[in-house]
Amino acid sequence: MASAWESLTVDARDPARLARWWAEVLGYQVVADQPDEVEIRQSADRLPGLVFVSVPDDRQVKNRLHIDLRPADQEAEVERLVDMGARHVDVGQGDVDWTVLADPEGNEFCVLRQRG
Repeated sequence: MASAWESLTVDARDPARLARWWAEVLGYQVVADQPDEVEIRQSADRLPGLVFVSVPDDRQVKNRLHIDLRPADQEAEVERLVDMGARHVDVGQGDVDWTVLADPEGNEFCVLRQRG
């Protein structure tokens, strides 16, 4: 018997703000909104979701799990995300064909090139 992937949980200082930021990035919608927990999904009936939960402390070290995005136009998407509040970060990636950004709370994610 296998398990079904329900959600990925992200610790956040401001779950509502971060959830809405990621919902805009991904074209998702908020499906549950409580003061300490907000969930976003592509649609209410589609899994998996991203769940943002309140934590009292800031992130201290590099994420061990991150999201990879693959847009049709990497350069345009990086520009859009930076305009939305993401920032470029160096996690030791060196000279690679993807771009590493951090969301407004510092969580790293990658923007990949279109598949060739």
